[in-house]
Amino acid sequence: MSLPEYAIEAEGLVKVYAGRKGVPEKLALNGVDLKVRRGSMFGLLGPNGAGKSTFINVLAGLVSKTGGAARIWGMDIDHHPKAARSAIGVVPQELSADVFFTPREALEVQAGLYGVPKGERHTDELLNALGLSDKANAYVRQLSGGMKRRLMVAKAMVHQPPVLILDEPTAGVDVELRRQLWAYVKALNEQGVTIVLTTHYLEEAEALCDHIAIVNRGEVVACEPTPVLLQRMDSRAVVIAPVSPLAAVPVLNGFEGKLRADGRLAVTYKTGESSVEAVLAAVRQAGVAIRDLSTEDPDLEDVFLALTYGNPDSRDPTRD
Repeated sequence: MSLPEYAIEAEGLVKVYAGRKGVPEKLALNGVDLKVRRGSMFGLLGPNGAGKSTFINVLAGLVSKTGGAARIWGMDIDHHPKAARSAIGVVPQELSADVFFTPREALEVQAGLYGVPKGERHTDELLNALGLSDKANAYVRQLSGGMKRRLMVAKAMVHQPPVLILDEPTAGVDVELRRQLWAYVKALNEQGVTIVLTTHYLEEAEALCDHIAIVNRGEVVACEPTPVLLQRMDSRAVVIAPVSPLAAVPVLNGFEGKLRADGRLAVTYKTGESSVEAVLAAVRQAGVAIRDLSTEDPDLEDVFLALTYGNPDSRDPTRD
């Protein structure tokens, strides 16, 4: 059997949560069309309540869709539900583990639930890869929050699925755990595992993901390679270090500037309407002597805010 071109495919996916007394029905997914190419490190971003978790739960078989179709590793979640679920591992945002098991027991039980024969299990390998070997026989209730998060990743991988979904995996964890977790996830991706990541740390998505989809109000408002998505914003900033400290932002003909905490002056301009040369001319005309300068492109946060809140200026590239 040949490998599918796409690890995940959603076509017109709809989910409506029924209303109840005093509470209207809620449209959580509104015709989602999304394809995640096999082998991708894919970012799924959006504000709270955008529909990300509902989308993941539909794929995982935890929520029934109202309409549309979805396939995981080429298998329809309606026609081949067991095979589709076996092709995916999900690490939920909420910490959940049986506190009366040890990590080794928890992985063994999880592998049994997936029907992995004892001779084909790789419990010790997972414990070692996620830095849990020294806690393998301790009760889960004795683990720190970060260790429980690692255990959840290990549980999602017991059946070696070709697709791994991480829902806010680094929320509330320390920098060192974040580094270790991403090292493991990147190694999995290099081995061919397709990774889908949701995160509120936009710098993580920008650094890790080759493709990013942005969801807002149950709809996909963008789905592009990360470099292409970043090119959507046509503003840049010229950041100037003046020879002498500035007491206030100078009046710049046709441009707006902002003084940063370090004393540098950041001036924004539209790439389709102006140029760095024009910015520098305006700065010199205002009497500012330039000691050094650099330019800054917009980052993922700029694009995210522009697409989800409809205001490209809601976060100024002249930020501190």
